[in-house]
Amino acid sequence: MNALNTALTQPQTHSKESMLSLPSQLKAQYPLSATLVQQILKHRQTIQNILSGQDHRLMVITGPCSIHDPIAVLEYADRLQQLQEQVKDQIFLVMRAYIEKPRTTVGWKGFLYDPNLDGSSDLQLGLEKSRELYIQLIEKGLPIASEILSPMATGYFDDLLAWGAIGARTSESQIHREISSHMPYSIGFKNGTDGSIQIALDAIQSALHGHQFLGMTQQGLPAILHSDGNPLPHLILRGSNHGTNYDLASIQAMHFKHKHLPALVIDCSHGNSGKDPLQQPHVLKQIIAERAESKVCGVMIESHLVDGNQKISCDMTYGQSVTDGCLGWDKTEQVFLDIAEQMRTH
Repeated sequence: MNALNTALTQPQTHSKESMLSLPSQLKAQYPLSATLVQQILKHRQTIQNILSGQDHRLMVITGPCSIHDPIAVLEYADRLQQLQEQVKDQIFLVMRAYIEKPRTTVGWKGFLYDPNLDGSSDLQLGLEKSRELYIQLIEKGLPIASEILSPMATGYFDDLLAWGAIGARTSESQIHREISSHMPYSIGFKNGTDGSIQIALDAIQSALHGHQFLGMTQQGLPAILHSDGNPLPHLILRGSNHGTNYDLASIQAMHFKHKHLPALVIDCSHGNSGKDPLQQPHVLKQIIAERAESKVCGVMIESHLVDGNQKISCDMTYGQSVTDGCLGWDKTEQVFLDIAEQMRTH
Protein backbone atom coordinates (compact mmCIF):
# COMPACT_ATOMS: atom_id res chain seq x y z
CA MET A 1 0.00 0.00 0.00
CA ASN A 2 2.87 2.36 0.80
CA ALA A 3 4.42 1.67 -2.61
CA LEU A 4 1.09 2.47 -4.27
CA ASN A 5 0.75 5.74 -2.34
CA THR A 6 4.30 6.69 -3.30
CA ALA A 7 3.61 5.98 -6.96
CA LEU A 8 0.45 8.08 -6.90
CA THR A 9 2.25 11.08 -5.44
CA GLN A 10 5.18 11.04 -7.90
CA PRO A 11 4.93 12.95 -11.21
CA GLN A 12 4.08 10.53 -14.00
CA THR A 13 5.67 10.94 -17.42
CA HIS A 14 5.85 8.76 -20.49
CA SER A 15 7.58 11.33 -22.73
CA LYS A 16 11.18 11.82 -23.78
CA GLU A 17 12.98 15.13 -24.17
CA SER A 18 15.76 16.13 -26.57
CA MET A 19 17.44 19.50 -26.42
CA LEU A 20 17.51 21.74 -29.50
CA SER A 21 19.63 24.67 -30.58
CA LEU A 22 18.36 28.05 -29.48
CA PRO A 23 17.13 30.40 -32.22
CA SER A 24 20.13 32.67 -31.55
CA GLN A 25 22.51 29.71 -31.90
CA LEU A 26 21.01 28.51 -35.18
CA LYS A 27 21.16 32.05 -36.60
CA ALA A 28 24.81 32.30 -35.58
CA GLN A 29 25.51 28.94 -37.22
CA TYR A 30 23.73 29.97 -40.44
CA PRO A 31 23.99 33.78 -40.56
CA LEU A 32 22.67 36.23 -43.13
CA SER A 33 25.05 38.57 -44.89
CA ALA A 34 24.28 42.30 -44.84
CA THR A 35 23.50 42.08 -48.56
CA LEU A 36 20.89 39.35 -48.03
CA VAL A 37 19.33 41.26 -45.13
CA GLN A 38 18.75 44.22 -47.46
CA GLN A 39 17.43 41.92 -50.19
CA ILE A 40 14.86 40.40 -47.83
CA LEU A 41 13.75 43.84 -46.63
CA LYS A 42 13.33 44.93 -50.25
CA HIS A 43 11.29 41.83 -51.08
CA ARG A 44 9.03 42.35 -48.06
CA GLN A 45 8.44 45.94 -49.10
CA THR A 46 7.63 44.90 -52.67
CA ILE A 47 5.03 42.44 -51.38
CA GLN A 48 3.51 45.13 -49.17
CA ASN A 49 3.40 47.48 -52.16
CA ILE A 50 1.55 44.86 -54.21
CA LEU A 51 -0.94 44.15 -51.41
CA SER A 52 -1.59 47.87 -50.89
CA GLY A 53 -2.09 48.52 -54.60
CA GLN A 54 1.01 50.68 -55.11
CA ASP A 55 2.60 47.99 -57.29
CA HIS A 56 0.17 46.60 -59.86
CA ARG A 57 2.06 43.40 -60.62
CA LEU A 58 0.59 40.05 -59.60
CA MET A 59 2.28 38.33 -56.68
CA VAL A 60 2.61 34.60 -57.41
CA ILE A 61 3.59 32.25 -54.56
CA THR A 62 4.65 29.04 -56.26
CA GLY A 63 6.57 25.93 -55.33
CA PRO A 64 6.15 22.45 -53.86
CA CYS A 65 3.29 21.69 -51.49
CA SER A 66 6.04 20.71 -49.02
CA ILE A 67 9.81 20.55 -49.38
CA HIS A 68 11.28 17.06 -49.04
CA ASP A 69 14.33 17.00 -51.35
CA PRO A 70 16.65 20.04 -51.18
CA ILE A 71 18.38 19.14 -54.46
CA ALA A 72 15.11 19.14 -56.40
CA VAL A 73 13.98 22.32 -54.63
CA LEU A 74 17.19 24.13 -55.59
CA GLU A 75 16.73 23.03 -59.21
CA TYR A 76 13.16 24.36 -59.11
CA ALA A 77 14.46 27.64 -57.66
CA ASP A 78 16.99 28.02 -60.50
CA ARG A 79 14.23 27.59 -63.05
CA LEU A 80 11.97 30.00 -61.16
CA GLN A 81 14.64 32.69 -61.03
CA GLN A 82 15.21 32.40 -64.79
CA LEU A 83 11.47 32.67 -65.37
CA GLN A 84 11.27 35.76 -63.13
CA GLU A 85 13.48 37.65 -65.58
CA GLN A 86 11.00 36.94 -68.38
CA VAL A 87 7.87 38.04 -66.51
CA LYS A 88 9.24 40.62 -64.05
CA ASP A 89 7.16 43.50 -65.41
CA GLN A 90 3.87 41.67 -64.85
CA ILE A 91 4.54 39.09 -62.11
CA PHE A 92 6.50 39.06 -58.85
CA LEU A 93 7.44 35.45 -58.10
CA VAL A 94 7.78 34.23 -54.53
CA MET A 95 9.18 30.75 -53.85
CA ARG A 96 6.88 28.54 -51.81
CA ALA A 97 9.25 26.90 -49.30
CA TYR A 98 7.01 25.06 -46.84
CA ILE A 99 8.88 23.00 -44.23
CA GLU A 100 5.89 22.16 -41.99
CA LYS A 101 2.92 20.08 -43.13
CA PRO A 102 -0.32 20.19 -41.10
CA ARG A 103 -1.89 16.76 -40.76
CA THR A 104 -5.56 15.93 -40.28
CA THR A 105 -4.59 12.87 -38.24
CA VAL A 106 -1.04 11.51 -38.56
CA GLY A 107 1.63 11.35 -41.24
CA TRP A 108 4.89 12.97 -42.34
CA LYS A 109 4.96 16.42 -40.73
CA GLY A 110 7.43 18.03 -43.08
CA PHE A 111 11.12 18.58 -43.72
CA LEU A 112 11.57 20.52 -40.47
CA TYR A 113 10.38 17.59 -38.35
CA ASP A 114 11.64 14.60 -40.33
CA PRO A 115 14.25 15.58 -42.92
CA ASN A 116 15.32 11.96 -43.37
CA LEU A 117 11.76 10.90 -44.33
CA ASP A 118 12.12 7.77 -42.22
CA GLY A 119 10.21 8.55 -39.04
CA SER A 120 13.38 9.33 -37.09
CA SER A 121 12.07 12.84 -36.39
CA ASP A 122 15.52 14.43 -36.16
CA LEU A 123 14.22 17.93 -35.47
CA GLN A 124 17.69 19.32 -34.73
CA LEU A 125 18.85 18.23 -38.18
CA GLY A 126 15.58 19.58 -39.62
CA LEU A 127 16.22 23.00 -38.10
CA GLU A 128 19.76 23.08 -39.47
CA LYS A 129 18.91 21.80 -42.94
CA SER A 130 15.85 24.05 -43.24
CA ARG A 131 17.74 27.22 -42.38
CA GLU A 132 20.64 26.21 -44.63
CA LEU A 133 18.24 25.57 -47.53
CA TYR A 134 16.36 28.81 -46.96
CA ILE A 135 19.58 30.80 -47.18
CA GLN A 136 20.57 28.95 -50.36
CA LEU A 137 17.22 29.90 -51.92
CA ILE A 138 17.58 33.52 -50.85
CA GLU A 139 21.12 33.61 -52.28
CA LYS A 140 19.56 32.85 -55.68
CA GLY A 141 17.70 36.16 -55.41
CA LEU A 142 14.31 34.71 -54.57
CA PRO A 143 11.88 35.84 -51.86
CA ILE A 144 10.63 32.83 -49.90
CA ALA A 145 7.30 32.02 -48.27
CA SER A 146 6.10 29.49 -45.72
CA GLU A 147 3.16 28.61 -43.50
CA ILE A 148 3.26 29.43 -39.81
CA LEU A 149 2.33 26.22 -38.05
CA SER A 150 4.38 25.76 -34.87
CA PRO A 151 4.72 29.09 -33.00
CA MET A 152 7.90 27.73 -31.40
CA ALA A 153 9.54 27.44 -34.84
CA THR A 154 8.98 31.03 -35.94
CA GLY A 155 11.97 32.44 -34.05
CA TYR A 156 14.36 30.28 -36.07
CA PHE A 157 13.24 31.68 -39.45
CA ASP A 158 11.63 35.09 -38.83
CA ASP A 159 14.58 36.90 -40.43
CA LEU A 160 14.36 34.90 -43.68
CA LEU A 161 10.75 34.87 -44.87
CA ALA A 162 9.28 37.51 -47.17
CA TRP A 163 5.68 36.29 -46.80
CA GLY A 164 3.73 33.91 -44.60
CA ALA A 165 0.38 32.15 -44.47
CA ILE A 166 -1.93 30.91 -41.75
CA GLY A 167 -3.89 27.82 -42.77
CA ALA A 168 -7.64 27.29 -42.79
CA ARG A 169 -7.54 25.23 -39.59
CA THR A 170 -5.35 27.66 -37.64
CA SER A 171 -6.83 31.04 -38.65
CA GLU A 172 -9.08 30.82 -35.59
CA SER A 173 -6.17 30.15 -33.23
CA GLN A 174 -5.44 33.04 -30.87
CA ILE A 175 -1.74 32.21 -30.58
CA HIS A 176 -1.35 32.19 -34.39
CA ARG A 177 -3.03 35.58 -34.58
CA GLU A 178 -0.71 36.93 -31.88
CA ILE A 179 2.39 35.43 -33.51
CA SER A 180 1.30 36.97 -36.83
CA SER A 181 1.10 40.38 -35.18
CA HIS A 182 4.74 39.92 -34.15
CA MET A 183 6.19 38.86 -37.53
CA PRO A 184 7.93 41.51 -39.69
CA TYR A 185 6.49 40.25 -42.99
CA SER A 186 2.97 40.29 -44.45
CA ILE A 187 0.80 37.31 -43.56
CA GLY A 188 -2.32 35.97 -45.26
CA PHE A 189 -5.14 34.17 -43.47
CA LYS A 190 -7.12 31.47 -45.27
CA ASN A 191 -10.88 31.16 -45.17
CA GLY A 192 -12.31 28.21 -43.25
CA THR A 193 -12.73 24.79 -44.81
CA ASP A 194 -16.50 25.41 -44.78
CA GLY A 195 -15.97 28.44 -47.05
CA SER A 196 -16.68 31.09 -44.40
CA ILE A 197 -14.36 34.10 -44.48
CA GLN A 198 -15.46 35.59 -41.13
CA ILE A 199 -12.83 33.67 -39.14
CA ALA A 200 -10.10 34.99 -41.45
CA LEU A 201 -11.47 38.54 -41.28
CA ASP A 202 -11.47 38.36 -37.47
CA ALA A 203 -7.90 37.04 -37.57
CA ILE A 204 -6.82 39.92 -39.80
CA GLN A 205 -8.27 42.46 -37.37
CA SER A 206 -6.47 40.75 -34.50
CA ALA A 207 -3.14 40.57 -36.36
CA LEU A 208 -3.33 44.26 -37.26
CA HIS A 209 -3.16 45.21 -33.60
CA GLY A 210 -0.39 44.95 -31.06
CA HIS A 211 -0.50 42.22 -28.42
CA GLN A 212 1.29 41.10 -25.29
CA PHE A 213 1.56 37.33 -25.20
CA LEU A 214 3.58 34.42 -23.86
CA GLY A 215 6.47 33.47 -26.09
CA MET A 216 10.15 32.59 -26.32
CA THR A 217 13.15 34.89 -26.68
CA GLN A 218 15.98 34.27 -29.11
CA GLN A 219 17.87 32.84 -26.11
CA GLY A 220 15.14 30.29 -25.48
CA LEU A 221 13.72 31.91 -22.36
CA PRO A 222 9.98 32.28 -21.66
CA ALA A 223 8.95 35.91 -21.98
CA ILE A 224 6.07 38.27 -22.55
CA LEU A 225 6.40 39.36 -26.17
CA HIS A 226 5.15 42.80 -27.20
CA SER A 227 4.03 43.05 -30.83
CA ASP A 228 3.26 46.12 -32.93
CA GLY A 229 0.86 44.51 -35.39
CA ASN A 230 1.48 42.83 -38.74
CA PRO A 231 2.60 45.04 -41.67
CA LEU A 232 -0.23 43.99 -43.98
CA PRO A 233 -2.44 41.01 -43.05
CA HIS A 234 -4.73 39.92 -45.86
CA LEU A 235 -7.29 37.35 -46.97
CA ILE A 236 -6.51 34.13 -48.83
CA LEU A 237 -9.43 32.51 -50.64
CA ARG A 238 -8.80 28.76 -50.86
CA GLY A 239 -12.25 27.44 -51.72
CA SER A 240 -14.07 25.06 -49.41
CA ASN A 241 -15.15 21.47 -48.95
CA HIS A 242 -18.21 22.35 -51.01
CA GLY A 243 -16.81 24.33 -53.93
CA THR A 244 -14.83 27.29 -55.21
CA ASN A 245 -14.64 30.97 -54.27
CA TYR A 246 -12.07 32.37 -56.72
CA ASP A 247 -14.48 33.68 -59.36
CA LEU A 248 -15.66 37.29 -59.67
CA ALA A 249 -19.25 36.48 -58.65
CA SER A 250 -18.06 34.93 -55.36
CA ILE A 251 -15.78 37.87 -54.64
CA GLN A 252 -18.51 40.39 -55.40
CA ALA A 253 -20.87 38.52 -53.06
CA MET A 254 -18.24 38.79 -50.32
CA HIS A 255 -17.89 42.52 -50.94
CA PHE A 256 -21.67 42.93 -50.74
CA LYS A 257 -21.86 41.06 -47.43
CA HIS A 258 -18.71 42.40 -45.76
CA LYS A 259 -18.37 45.82 -47.48
CA HIS A 260 -14.64 46.48 -47.09
CA LEU A 261 -12.51 43.43 -47.78
CA PRO A 262 -8.75 43.42 -47.18
CA ALA A 263 -6.27 42.67 -49.96
CA LEU A 264 -7.07 39.38 -51.71
CA VAL A 265 -4.80 36.47 -52.56
CA ILE A 266 -6.30 33.37 -54.15
CA ASP A 267 -5.04 29.84 -53.58
CA CYS A 268 -5.53 28.05 -56.90
CA SER A 269 -5.26 24.68 -55.17
CA HIS A 270 -7.36 23.00 -52.45
CA GLY A 271 -11.09 23.68 -52.81
CA ASN A 272 -10.58 26.03 -55.76
CA SER A 273 -9.09 23.26 -57.90
CA GLY A 274 -11.24 20.46 -56.53
CA LYS A 275 -7.92 19.05 -55.21
CA ASP A 276 -6.86 18.37 -58.80
CA PRO A 277 -3.48 20.09 -59.32
CA LEU A 278 -3.88 20.04 -63.11
CA GLN A 279 -6.90 22.35 -62.77
CA GLN A 280 -4.77 25.16 -61.33
CA PRO A 281 -3.95 26.77 -64.73
CA HIS A 282 -7.68 27.00 -65.51
CA VAL A 283 -8.31 28.69 -62.17
CA LEU A 284 -5.42 31.09 -62.66
CA LYS A 285 -6.45 32.11 -66.18
CA GLN A 286 -9.97 32.94 -65.00
CA ILE A 287 -8.57 35.01 -62.13
CA ILE A 288 -6.47 37.03 -64.59
CA ALA A 289 -9.43 37.50 -66.95
CA GLU A 290 -11.52 38.96 -64.08
CA ARG A 291 -8.74 40.76 -62.22
CA ALA A 292 -9.62 44.25 -63.44
CA GLU A 293 -12.84 44.00 -61.44
CA SER A 294 -11.87 41.57 -58.67
CA LYS A 295 -8.66 43.49 -57.74
CA VAL A 296 -6.93 40.25 -56.76
CA CYS A 297 -3.35 41.02 -55.65
CA GLY A 298 -1.82 37.58 -55.66
CA VAL A 299 -2.23 33.86 -56.24
CA MET A 300 -0.80 30.63 -54.83
CA ILE A 301 0.15 27.62 -56.95
CA GLU A 302 1.33 24.19 -55.80
CA SER A 303 4.01 23.33 -58.31
CA HIS A 304 7.06 21.06 -58.56
CA LEU A 305 9.28 19.60 -61.26
CA VAL A 306 6.93 16.67 -61.96
CA ASP A 307 3.11 16.48 -62.04
CA GLY A 308 1.20 14.76 -59.25
CA ASN A 309 2.40 13.25 -56.01
CA GLN A 310 3.77 10.01 -54.57
CA LYS A 311 4.12 8.16 -51.31
CA ILE A 312 7.38 8.19 -49.38
CA SER A 313 9.29 5.04 -50.32
CA CYS A 314 12.75 3.70 -51.17
CA ASP A 315 12.20 4.36 -54.87
CA MET A 316 10.78 7.85 -55.36
CA THR A 317 10.42 9.97 -58.48
CA TYR A 318 12.80 12.92 -58.46
CA GLY A 319 11.04 16.29 -58.25
CA GLN A 320 7.57 14.93 -57.40
CA SER A 321 5.65 15.97 -54.28
CA VAL A 322 5.24 13.58 -51.34
CA THR A 323 2.25 15.49 -49.95
CA ASP A 324 -0.44 17.22 -52.06
CA GLY A 325 -0.32 16.80 -55.81
CA CYS A 326 1.49 19.56 -57.70
CA LEU A 327 1.56 21.00 -61.21
CA GLY A 328 4.70 19.98 -63.08
CA TRP A 329 7.29 22.55 -64.16
CA ASP A 330 6.53 22.59 -67.90
CA LYS A 331 2.86 23.39 -67.29
CA THR A 332 3.79 25.88 -64.56
CA GLU A 333 6.19 27.77 -66.80
CA GLN A 334 3.74 27.86 -69.69
CA VAL A 335 0.83 29.20 -67.66
CA PHE A 336 2.99 31.96 -66.14
CA LEU A 337 4.24 32.98 -69.59
CA ASP A 338 0.65 32.93 -70.86
CA ILE A 339 -0.76 35.12 -68.12
CA ALA A 340 2.20 37.53 -68.34
CA GLU A 341 1.43 37.97 -72.03
CA GLN A 342 -2.28 38.37 -71.22
CA MET A 343 -1.48 41.07 -68.66
CA ARG A 344 0.99 42.75 -71.03
CA THR A 345 -1.61 43.19 -73.76
CA HIS A 346 -4.42 44.46 -71.56
